[in-house]
Amino acid sequence: MFSEKHEDYCITNYGVTMKHTTFKNTLRILFVSLFSAFTAIFIFTRLNPQEQQVIVQQNEPIKQYASMPVAPVVNTDFTEAATKAVDAVVHVTVLVEREAYSYGNSFFDFFFGEGGQPQTYESMGSGSGVIISKDGYIVTNNHVIDKSKTIRVVLNDKRSYSATLIGSDPRTDIALIKLDNTDNEIFPTLSFGNSEALQVGEWVLAVGNPFSLSTTVTAGIVSAKGRNMYNMHSPNSNMSIESFIQTDAAVNPGNSGGALVNTNGKLIGINTAIASPTGSYAGYSFAVPSTIVKKVVADLMEYGEIKRAYMGVTISDINKQLAEEEDLATLKGTYISGVSENGAAKEAGIKAGDVVIKINERMVNSMSELQEQVSRYRPGDRITATVLRGKDEKTFTLTLRDEYGNDEIIHNKSLASLGVEFKELDDGIKKQLGINNGVQIVKLTNGKLKDKGIQSGYIITKINNQTIKTVDDVIKIIDNVDGGLFITGIYPNGTIAYYAVNMDK
Repeated sequence: MFSEKHEDYCITNYGVTMKHTTFKNTLRILFVSLFSAFTAIFIFTRLNPQEQQVIVQQNEPIKQYASMPVAPVVNTDFTEAATKAVDAVVHVTVLVEREAYSYGNSFFDFFFGEGGQPQTYESMGSGSGVIISKDGYIVTNNHVIDKSKTIRVVLNDKRSYSATLIGSDPRTDIALIKLDNTDNEIFPTLSFGNSEALQVGEWVLAVGNPFSLSTTVTAGIVSAKGRNMYNMHSPNSNMSIESFIQTDAAVNPGNSGGALVNTNGKLIGINTAIASPTGSYAGYSFAVPSTIVKKVVADLMEYGEIKRAYMGVTISDINKQLAEEEDLATLKGTYISGVSENGAAKEAGIKAGDVVIKINERMVNSMSELQEQVSRYRPGDRITATVLRGKDEKTFTLTLRDEYGNDEIIHNKSLASLGVEFKELDDGIKKQLGINNGVQIVKLTNGKLKDKGIQSGYIITKINNQTIKTVDDVIKIIDNVDGGLFITGIYPNGTIAYYAVNMDK
């Protein structure tokens, strides 16, 4: 029994021992497997960190941006705009007659310059222009055709025409010429766009004839608006109106008078000048905005001269120093330092010390921006001006006037036919020349006075034996003249001169 039980016990004990051993082995194997797995994962992670990072990054961002709107693609294809522009942009060549002085001796000429015998010589100049009407009206720069004896225009298809000067405006550097279109041909044109709608950063094309090359197109962006170049190219610097569109489109000598167009092929400016230390393109080009060009062209077509409107104020840009000196509440706007006695501003109630911040609800933050807005109007037009007086905002309605204080347009094509621009004399000139009255010619274009040999600077003291004190006196005589004018006057050097002008021809 014992041995049987013992055997049974041993068997039982053996069985227990076997079961315990198997369980331990199983745990050992499981532990080794788990350890190996974690070790493998750890090593894999260490050896491939970027792959793990990519997997993590591709979860949330896909969900986060999947519903975002797609940004519009900027249109940088300029072929349509260029196609519209190139045929309407022309090459303008001029023959200019200039005057020089010579002693007949190169030694004296070199050291003493002017003062000898006047001698005339001819020189060639060139620029660009833009056809704006099917019958051949062309807008260009005044400095392109200034003092020209003849004007020749070559189209993009190489057709060539002579042209006639209709009128010009040195203050904006815009001129209007017309093709001598005897066969009533129809010409390609560019239509005006709205330069006020231009945005800084917007793409534009400059089209012209640089260095007398055939029509050339360059592209750039609008770098700034309302830029004032401080009259670097204008002979009447104190009277110029400058509110240029600045671009980085390449413009060189010969581009003057050419087109600045937007990506829709609309004319939004006339390329006029560059800022450069070398005379060639250096990254800055400037164009007269189309809003100004349209007004000048319309006046030249209708009146033969510019009907310019004025507020009757003296203005300046605001800087920190001025703001502190005048105790201004803002650095924005344009400061009024004075008002004219017979001007529109004083009549409306605007005072010196006011700050203009809006013209017709459009913000103006500089002199050039204010000039640009007002230059769009004619005498008699009404505008609203919003000003800051201290911290109070006030709005005034102004009836604009011309430079002589008239608030209506003087229709005077006879004066335009003379091709002249006057200014009234100051007391200093009167005292210097020993005269009591007169008006001085400050600009001559092609017209009756220039044809008679009258020079710029000539002071008219009498016409048909009637004393001339103001420009209005000249206008009244011309409007009522029957036949001709007998003009008495004096040059700034004291030379008295007389001229007879036939007004019937």
